[in-house]
This record gives sequence, structure tokens and C-alpha cells, in this order.
Amino acid sequence: MSAGEKRLNVFEQYLTLWVGLCIIAGVVLGRLAPGLVEQLSRWEISGVNLVIAVLIWLMIYPMMLRIDFASILDVRKRPRGILITLFVNWVVKPFSMAFFAWLFFNHVFAGLLGRELAQQYVAGCIILAAAPCTAMVFVWSYLVDGDPAYTLVQVALNDLIMLVAFAPIVMFLLGVTNIVVPSDVLFFSVLLYIVIPLTLGYASRKYLLRAKGAAWFENAFLARLKPVTVAALLVTLVIIFAFQGEVITANYLNILLIAVPILIQVYFNSSLVYGLAYLFRVPHDVAAPGALIGASNFFELAVAVAISLFGLTSGATLATVVGVLVEVPVMLSVVGIANRTRSWFAFDTRRPETAAG
Repeated sequence: MSAGEKRLNVFEQYLTLWVGLCIIAGVVLGRLAPGLVEQLSRWEISGVNLVIAVLIWLMIYPMMLRIDFASILDVRKRPRGILITLFVNWVVKPFSMAFFAWLFFNHVFAGLLGRELAQQYVAGCIILAAAPCTAMVFVWSYLVDGDPAYTLVQVALNDLIMLVAFAPIVMFLLGVTNIVVPSDVLFFSVLLYIVIPLTLGYASRKYLLRAKGAAWFENAFLARLKPVTVAALLVTLVIIFAFQGEVITANYLNILLIAVPILIQVYFNSSLVYGLAYLFRVPHDVAAPGALIGASNFFELAVAVAISLFGLTSGATLATVVGVLVEVPVMLSVVGIANRTRSWFAFDTRRPETAAG
């Protein structure tokens, strides 16, 4: 490996392995300690499991701290890239995922799944696709030499749009697929997992930058929170799969079935963003991270909402967790494609190095 080659740290590079180990640990825990799992399931208020809620917050809050909403003003300098990304994220992606999930679960795999389980898988995939990725996008952008300021703008805008669009889109698509969802639970989930952490993240960021300075905030405070986020993700997966253990051991094939439409949707949307960016002559350092944002998901939010709406042991929750399982290897493949096709964007004369293959 060359000195200048970019790579993920050990947790990010092998996240799929850690997720796999958490699946095994969770299933084993569920089989060996059913009493403990049952006790954990009872710690809830208004349908929200308190243990999972705390863990989800430990994942989401550090992400919100990274968002600099003042950077949104920079979007007017190069609007084409952000418009393409937003178009795919909010006009195409949720609806294409709903279609692929409906096609595979209700038709192609209909003989392998019962109607109720198929509908829950559809719901989980819809929830997953309606939440664009946040934190991991910065990692993917780094690996494709993306413009960090522009990536930040894309993430900040997605977070703001999620405040008003996530719940209506999920409700509409679930309604179209004949899945009944209590609107109050969905809006409560948006309040709990988007509005509150986003507000606290903004306030905390503003205060700490003023009190401690940017260097301390970036290099000390955020650095200390990163292991907490990863640990919270892994513990969450262990607990979820502890509740899903009986379902998984009874029919582990379902995980593979769930992965099929998710994989198709990832490559479909990333290709669409990348192709439109090429068509409209968007620079590679904007097009590549845009394609990655269009393909990845805010799975922490998706898992939290699926649990709130359908419960820890539901098929919908399992579908969102499968999204976590496949995300890293799939996104790394998209990173590889973007890097190998850099020469396609030779028209990007603003940065001569983008013409290099």
C-alpha cells in the first residue's frame, strides 16, 4: 500500500465482519438467555424501547454534531450536483425501493414468504430508503477524493429535508402498499430521532466551537465520540438479533432474500446519480460522493423507526438491519467503480487530476 493511499480504519474496514459477529452473538444470546431478552423487551415507554433508544441516540447525536448548516449557502456556487443528488434521494430512491421490495417480496419470493412477513419486509425497505446516509458519507467521500465542503452541504441539506419529508414519504408509501402505520408513532419517531438530536447537535456544536475552538472540537471531542458511536451500533445489533434469534434460526434464508432488492436498489440509484452527473458535466469530486450519498442509507434512523413502528421482533426491523449488513461491502464496491471511472470526467478542467484514470 502506497503512503498516500486512503483506507478505512479497522472498524470501518471490517464493519461487515463486526456486524456478522453481532448477528451470531445476538442469536446465541437470544437462545441461551431468553429471560434476559424478555426483560429487556419490557423496558419501553409509548412503544419505544428505552435501551434501544439510548443506543440509537449514542449513534445519531455525534453525526449531528458534524453538520455545519452555514455551509448550505455554498450550494449556489455549483447547484447542479446537489440538485441531482436531492432529486435521486427524495424523488427516485424511496419509490424505486418500494417498487423493488414489492416486486421481490410480494411476487418473486412470494412462495417462500407469507403475506404478512412479506409486507413487513417491504415496510422495512421503504423506511431504510427514505433516510439518506449521513456520517458514513464522509468516509466514502474521502475514499473517492470528493470535495469535503460540498459533501458537507449535501449531508446538511438531506438532514434538513428529512425533518419535513421523511414521515410523509414513509406514510405515503406504506399506505400505497396497504401497510397500516400509526401516524402519531411515526411523527414521534421523527421528533425523537431527528428533530431533538439535530437541535441538540446544532446547539452543542455552536457552543463548543465558541468555547473551545475548532481544533479541540474536531480533534478531541469528536474523536472521543467516534468509538462510542461504533460500540453503540454493535450493541444495538446484538440486542436486535437477540430478539430476532428464533426467527433467524427458523429461516435464515430470509436474510439473503431481503438483501436482493436492497442490493439492486443501491446499484440502481448510485448509477443514476453518477450517470446524470456525467450527462450534466458535474465534476468528479462532486459526482462521486453524490453517487455514494444516493446509494447509502441512514440505517441508524431506519432501525429506530422500524422498532418504534413494528417492534423489535418484526420483519421490518430485520430488513433495516440487513441494510447495515450489506452496506459496507456494497459501498466499497461503488467507491472502486467511481475511482476506476475517474477518466470519464475528463471535461472537469477545474481540477486537472480528475482526468487521470
